[in-house]
Amino acid sequence: MFTTMGWLLASFSITLVIVRVAIGYAHRRGMLDQPGQRRSHYRATPRGGGIGIVLAMLVYLLGVGWRLSGKGWWHPVPGGLWVALVLVALAGWWDDHRSLPVLPRLGAQVLGTGLFALSLLATGTRWWWLPLLLGGGVWSINLHNFMDGIDGLLAQQGIFVGVGVALLAWAAAQPELALVAACMAVSTLGFWCFNRPPARVFMGDVGSGSMGLLIFAFSAMLWQVDPELLWPALILSSAFVVDASLTLLTRMWYRRRWYAAHREHLYQWLARRSGTHARVDAAYLGWNLLVAAPLAWLAWSHLHAALAITMVAYLGAATIWLYLKRRLLRRSLSKAPHVTA
Repeated sequence: MFTTMGWLLASFSITLVIVRVAIGYAHRRGMLDQPGQRRSHYRATPRGGGIGIVLAMLVYLLGVGWRLSGKGWWHPVPGGLWVALVLVALAGWWDDHRSLPVLPRLGAQVLGTGLFALSLLATGTRWWWLPLLLGGGVWSINLHNFMDGIDGLLAQQGIFVGVGVALLAWAAAQPELALVAACMAVSTLGFWCFNRPPARVFMGDVGSGSMGLLIFAFSAMLWQVDPELLWPALILSSAFVVDASLTLLTRMWYRRRWYAAHREHLYQWLARRSGTHARVDAAYLGWNLLVAAPLAWLAWSHLHAALAITMVAYLGAATIWLYLKRRLLRRSLSKAPHVTA
């Protein structure tokens, strides 16, 4: 217990210190996100604060991550995750300093996800799962990057999913995985102290991409323990997956440059409508606590029906997304007829 509390406190403290340093570093290097038409903030804000979460997790994986081998895990798994995290974080850190072309950034994501996937294959997972793991990991990295557009939203999501995965892992008799997920949650809490509205620093690509990788990795590790545990883990991320996926599909349907920066996610529409990021954060947190968490518990306690419960969660999230998006669009069209979805 004392060791666990020590690592949690260390993760929180490391993040606090590094984020403070990152704020000063960003100001010196001119790493400031300026307000603009495609952005949801109104003052220049330093970016790259997610480096605090990354370094805290790298320290943990180096110091204690090898203990994952104690409950059915081989050493390649924490090692593969450590290397993958370094690759994804480096690509994001570079992009925070100066724009990194799509192909090198995507290449780092594929390579990092692939190395982690291979470490899972080394534990006995069938090789034909590799393409699905690659696709899921790269999509998780990018969708969390897409959803990092207003103050505090991704940080609170990281805390919520980290706590949820930790509880699922503990219930599955995987205390080491529970601890690493809990460390992500508390280190993200340390970052949230600076990122809550109004944000003093943004996570940046170094943090958002790394957060997506970690959430994917922990979900995949739960799946490795028991395939049916994947469903409650997916329910925890339902709000983000639905918003990012439906927004992407909508942009592709209308033949827009889906890979270009935009403000068409539901959370961005809600932020413009409400005029405050805190209310939008509260709305997504409400979904997580009132819908996602209970349904994830229900799926965990009734694993034979977990897939059906997951489908209900995602259909419900998609229905709310469509209803709110159409309602916001109609209000915008009534004021500005040139606005499109």
